[in-house]
Amino acid sequence: MKNSFSIFLSLLLLILFVPFSKSDLTSDKNALLAIQSTFRPRSIKNWNSSDSSPCRWQRVECENNRVTVLRLPGASLSGVFPSNIIGNLTQLRTLSLRMNALTGQLPSDLSLCVDLRNLYLQGNKFSGEIPAFLFGLSNLVRLNLAGNNFSGGISSDFNKLTRLKTLLLENNQLTGSIPELNAPDIEQFNVSFNQLDGSIPSKFRSMNRDSFIGNSLHGCPLDACPKGKKKLSGGAIAGIAIGVVIGFLLILLILFICCRKKSSSKSKHVNIASAKHPSEVEAVGKKTVDNVNTSTSSNEGVTGKARADLINSGNKKLVFFGNATRYFDLEDLLRASAEVLGNGTFGTAYKAVLELGNIVAVKRLKDVTIPEQEFRNKIEIVGSMDHKNLVPLRAYYYSRDEKLLVCDYMHMGSLSALLHGNRGAGRTPLNWETRSGIALGAARGIEYLHLKGPSVSHGNIKSSNILLTNLYDARVSDFGLAHLVGPSSTPNRVTGYRAPEVTDARKVSQKADVYSFGVLLLELLTGKAPSHALLNEEGVDLPRWVQSVVREEWTSEVFDLELLRYQNVEEDMVQLLQLAVDCIAQYPDKRPSMSEVVHRIEELCRSSPGPDQRDLYDDELS
Repeated sequence: MKNSFSIFLSLLLLILFVPFSKSDLTSDKNALLAIQSTFRPRSIKNWNSSDSSPCRWQRVECENNRVTVLRLPGASLSGVFPSNIIGNLTQLRTLSLRMNALTGQLPSDLSLCVDLRNLYLQGNKFSGEIPAFLFGLSNLVRLNLAGNNFSGGISSDFNKLTRLKTLLLENNQLTGSIPELNAPDIEQFNVSFNQLDGSIPSKFRSMNRDSFIGNSLHGCPLDACPKGKKKLSGGAIAGIAIGVVIGFLLILLILFICCRKKSSSKSKHVNIASAKHPSEVEAVGKKTVDNVNTSTSSNEGVTGKARADLINSGNKKLVFFGNATRYFDLEDLLRASAEVLGNGTFGTAYKAVLELGNIVAVKRLKDVTIPEQEFRNKIEIVGSMDHKNLVPLRAYYYSRDEKLLVCDYMHMGSLSALLHGNRGAGRTPLNWETRSGIALGAARGIEYLHLKGPSVSHGNIKSSNILLTNLYDARVSDFGLAHLVGPSSTPNRVTGYRAPEVTDARKVSQKADVYSFGVLLLELLTGKAPSHALLNEEGVDLPRWVQSVVREEWTSEVFDLELLRYQNVEEDMVQLLQLAVDCIAQYPDKRPSMSEVVHRIEELCRSSPGPDQRDLYDDELS
């Protein structure tokens, strides 16, 4: 009897439980459909009311037959988010509405999502004070409100969120001071570019200064951090005095040596043919990165052994390609004053100024080990490449000891210099329109190479090989050179552009080119060199860092600060980021073709607002 009663009670509870469970999932489904009908975003058109379970819909995840994750980043949501919708998702743990155009205040029924752990609202236009109901969501671990129009102060009630690890409030209109926040586990904190004043609380003094810039704040880490003062002993004072005297004498000795060297080297200059091997000018190349013109006279230092090798090796001449203008010859090139532009993977590059004032770029190849006829056959193929987004190869020279390539000189230099040079005061920000245009031009140049045949690839795509005209049009350089040099000149994996499957840089597939181009896109979007990722984690390259940030829904942390001012193109930035992530897929067959890459960037460029619209929007923000 007792066992029968237990079985009956279990069945009764099961019967009572099933309808409520079904009703809860139905409520979740109705809430999602309400979001779809309110905003009609293009990214969730496949939500189908006839499908009984929303757990199979894109951007939705479930556990225990309840919706727990909803991600709608860059989904074209605009306007006020209505109340009495999101609160029905009572089991929600992660909500992402980042990079949309939502306005007004946060929906108050969000307070019903008491299990919420991750809330990503960055990159919208939410306004008003940070609502008090957020402080009742005691399970919050990550809260990102960056890039909105929130005003008012930062409440000390944030201390109620004892599990909080991430609090990002940058690029708002917050005022007042930063309260003492005692959340024990907080790891990420950013209030930059608000209207805050006062001193930085002691808890945050060990954080990066970039978390506080753009305010009227003071204290460590913005100012020099105070150090404990200790009284010096007599012995310490004597040691310091002796050290100062010795240091002064050393400085005098160094100045004397430098003056002697300077006086003995006034007549020296760099010439394309003045060094026996490119490795001998590497030190000079490093100096000329800062546009140091090392030439003094077009006739000095030209008669060395290297020049004799060039001229007397079988009386060979410059070989011009196609219809290239022949307004100079080898003698003119050797008489030209030359400035070392840098040392790259395949040799040293020079800026050569001819006597008539014409300027060309000359690359002096190193480690060319293939026979002469094979070299000529391969370089003829390179010289036949003709596209407006490639740097045209005009001529070449081959002798036993010297191999020279002559190209058009690009006055704006490389994309690498444009992105990473002069990041201090006085720099002109590189806007979205320019960056997306460079991406499109580079993609078209690489696509042209790939369309020449399935075995044709670039082999060394990186930002220093994307050169720019005066109008910032992209020109791809160094294509086809990987097949000319020996293995010692091949790019090193640590540069950050190499696809994981590549073991021999002389045999790079088109899909490996796509990977390298994806890294280039990340560089354009983040403003960071591939070998110098954020977070100060050694061994973390740019692709892995970006993927980890995107996985955690901190996408706004990825973009270069110079790009965040253009909030009306955030959706396009997110889409280009998604394209970059597709390009750096681990497996080659998962990566798009360059033709698909070009098509997707063209779509982005067509959808971007023109300069006039952007300027108007910036005026509204100021």
